[in-house]
Amino acid sequence: MPPPLRAAARFDLSYRPFVEGDFGFVEALYFSTREEELALSDWPAEQKRAFLTQQHSAQHHHYVTYYPNAERLILERDGAAIGRLYVDAWTHELRIVDISLMPAARGHGLGEAILRDLIEWAAGQGKGVSIHVEKFNPARRLYQRLGFVVTEDKGIYELMELGTPRAAVPA
Repeated sequence: MPPPLRAAARFDLSYRPFVEGDFGFVEALYFSTREEELALSDWPAEQKRAFLTQQHSAQHHHYVTYYPNAERLILERDGAAIGRLYVDAWTHELRIVDISLMPAARGHGLGEAILRDLIEWAAGQGKGVSIHVEKFNPARRLYQRLGFVVTEDKGIYELMELGTPRAAVPA
């Protein structure tokens, strides 16, 4: 069951289940999240594309393997796909497996609204919310502003939690 759209409703957002035909869209979305990072390399364009294709394929396989029960949602506005939200309901928390928006949808409050809806939905079930975040991801500031705290350092990633039992323990 997808999270309710309350705060995100003002953006005329809708969710729909991911279908195999969405693979090309989520691949392009993944590529868009890595543009800045790969701009620092001197690889030729075809090498960057091959690397991103391999990385996205590995990520997709990881998500399907390790989060088999996750709700995989495509975010749409005006019938056009603008992002994805993958969330897994666990006993004591909702794990955000992935939340990504296309570049044109970023920076307008949509991600925050989606997160607020998720937090409210989880709290209504007596659950916390958690997500693994890359240390250099600019969205970390948003998570911190919403009250997420780092509870575990996992190298390039940090586990950030809100309202979960471990979230009360300083990192």
